[in-house]
Order: sequence, then structure tokens, then C-alpha cells
Amino acid sequence: MIDIQSLKIRRKKLANLIDIPAVLWSGKSPSRNFRANHYPFRASSHFLYFAGITLENAAIKLDNGNLDLFLDNSHSDSSLWYGEMPTREDIAQQIGADNAYPMNALKEQINEVATIPVQDIFTYGKQREILQRSLSINKDLKKIDEQLMKAIISLRLTHDKTALEEIKKAVDVSVKAHKIGIKSTKKSTTEAQVRAAIESYIISKNMTCAYNSIVTINGEILHNETYDNQLKPGDLLLADVGAETSLGWASDITRTWPVSGKFSSSQRDIYDIVLAAHDVCIEGMKPGVEYRDIHLLGAKVIAEGLVDLGILKGHPESLVEKDTHAIFFPHGIGHLLGLDVHDMEDLGDLAGYQEGRTRSDRFGLGYLRLDRPLKVGMLVTIEPGFYQVPAILNNPKFQEKYYNDVNWDKLKQFSDVRGIRIEDDVLVTETGAEILTKNLPNKAIDIEEMMK
Repeated sequence: MIDIQSLKIRRKKLANLIDIPAVLWSGKSPSRNFRANHYPFRASSHFLYFAGITLENAAIKLDNGNLDLFLDNSHSDSSLWYGEMPTREDIAQQIGADNAYPMNALKEQINEVATIPVQDIFTYGKQREILQRSLSINKDLKKIDEQLMKAIISLRLTHDKTALEEIKKAVDVSVKAHKIGIKSTKKSTTEAQVRAAIESYIISKNMTCAYNSIVTINGEILHNETYDNQLKPGDLLLADVGAETSLGWASDITRTWPVSGKFSSSQRDIYDIVLAAHDVCIEGMKPGVEYRDIHLLGAKVIAEGLVDLGILKGHPESLVEKDTHAIFFPHGIGHLLGLDVHDMEDLGDLAGYQEGRTRSDRFGLGYLRLDRPLKVGMLVTIEPGFYQVPAILNNPKFQEKYYNDVNWDKLKQFSDVRGIRIEDDVLVTETGAEILTKNLPNKAIDIEEMMK
């Protein structure tokens, strides 16, 4: 249900941050194969944040806390295919708009306004045509657009009560979906069947997936989106799946479990290291702490564990300083979460990185998606992992650089561990952190018990 009061508060807060009008477009779904066969539509998240609902081919003008809606009524013939549709005026009332106009009136009401480019090419072209100027989020970024982006980032970096209620709905469905997937594994023969078990529950709750699901025995492929492998005893299955509510709010959870129902000793050893890093990172979270330091803390715990197992050689601090840990943990510890699963990353590093900071060229820090101090109300993922990525392990440059830091013979004893990731959604509170996904077990013994 749309909370109009929350939407109006967001609009007022934006007005307190910028003194220029802003126009945000929702976007348009592209066709597939023929004109009437559209991909499922999902509005731009910046539009959603202030409008509250997905409206295709619409725009909103935000000025001094007011919202004007620009939307064409459905063509009379469309009722044959889609049923009776609400009118522009009905929708305006639903979202608490101050005025409502057809789309062709937008051009007449625009003088100098700020905007954010929408990623679909049709709408992007319309934006440029109406505004009569270039659009960018990079070096050619217009000053007024930059002001709008920074204002929206400051609002969306932390979540209001309405947003958190929606996110918790998505989390609850995702937790139950993962439990179903874990329990279905012993009856399944392919990755696709486990994926179907997880996603069917999400669909049954009138939600969609917030991103393309990862359900794979090849956990070393970080964004693997194929599902045709057979499940075999001895495999680990990594599932990274999150639900999205009908109003667009996301969740993001990863669990890794043994297909047979029991971790091997080598799998358990590595799993416990990843879990230790996960737990220490969350324990270290509180307002004012740098997210980058949380990442480095997780990296240190992983390095310590791998030294204890005899896979790495040397002092953990020194190994992290020269990025040896990144051979097995190459990505960042997590990211912002909200209306986007990687929240506001359509704005590049403008959202993820504190002003004045730039992305590192270090191997162990280059994929860090968030480099800001934590704030109350900020929602992030914590997702350490261990991966044996052939492209890294077989890279001559890395082999030469880290040859003396790795016990390559010892590593062979862990060949049944391709990839392990444990990911939870964590809210920064005044006193520390709240794990929103805590109802999904992550200890090895609890996962094995769930699979019995």
C-alpha cells in the first residue's frame, strides 16, 4: 500500500536540499521480437522513490515539495487486451500528486530543470529531445544534474520507516524461499530445479526477483546465471537470490550448502573461515565506522584462517597489505541495498564513494562498491567469500607475485571448494547493527540439520 505521507515528506526533504525544479522519468519497457511483446517493466528507482509506484512512460516534476504527474491515459483499444485501466487523475490521487497532465504538456512546463538519465534508450532519447541538452553521469555532468544526484543520494543513503517496512517484507519472503530451496536440494537433480523451488515461492507472494538469481555448483563464477548443471554428491551449491516487493524494494541473500546434506571436512574448514569473517564484520559495524575498514577486517580474518589451514604463509596483516587474500576473496565485502539491489549504482561511484574519494587501483580494494562511513538507517550487505577462480589462480602475474605466499600443494587438498559466499542484509542502528536476514541460519551445523 502506498504511504502518501511518506512520499510527501521525501519530496519536502528534496526541496530543502535543492532550489531548482527536477524532472524524473520512469522509463519504458523495450519490446522483444514484436512490438506488443514487452519485457516486464520496472520503473527507474529515482522515480519510484518519489512517486511510490511503477508507471510506464511517465514523468514527475518535483518543485518546492510539490509533485506534478505527466502521464497519458491508456488508449481506448487497450482495454480489449489489458482491461480497464485507471485514469491519469485516479493515479494522481493515488500517489498524492498536486497536478496531473498528459505527457505532451511536459515540454511546455520545462525551463531549466535538473534530471537523471534513464537507462532505456527510448526514454533517454526523449529526455534529450525535451531538455535540448546532453545528459551524463560522468565528466560531462551538468551542475544542476549533479546537485540533484547528490541530493537524492543523501536521501536514499538511509531509509525511512516506510522503506524499511517494505524491505523487511522482501527479506521475509527471501528467507522462506531460501529455506525451501535448501530443503528441496536432496530431491533435485539440477540447479534449475532448486532455482525453481526458490523462485516459485517468491512469485507465489506476488513478488519478483530483485536481480537474476545465482543458483550454481560453480560458485567460483561470481555472477553465474546458468542453471543446467547436474547436482552431484560432493558439490557445494551457492544460491544468491533476493525478492523484490511490488513497490520496488529489494533484498539480497546468499547461502552455500552441500548437495549431499553434509559438508566435507575441507568444505567445513573453509566455510567456517568465511562465516567467521562475516560475523566479525557485523560485530564491528556501528555509526561512524568506515565501510572500507569493515572490508579490510573481513579480509584479515580470511587471511588468518587460511594461514591457520596452511594455505597461506606469513603474517595476516602483511598478506592483506599486499592483497594476497584477494586471490581467494577478490570482491568487496558488500554494497548498499534499497530500491536497487546495488543501490544507486546507476550513478557510478557518486553514491558509493564519499565525496573526494576515488576507487583504489589495488587488487584487494578495486571492487569495493562502498567507501563511506556508516550512518544510522543505512542498509548494507555483508558477504565475504572464498573462491578458486581459474582466471586468478592460473594468471602468471599473480602466480609470480604470490608464489611464496601460497602453499600450492596444500591448496590442492581443498579442490572440492570452488566457491563459498555467505550474505546477509544488515541495518546500521544507533548502537550497532541489526541483521534483517537473521532468521535464515548460516552456521554449517544448522544448515546440515535443515537438510535432514
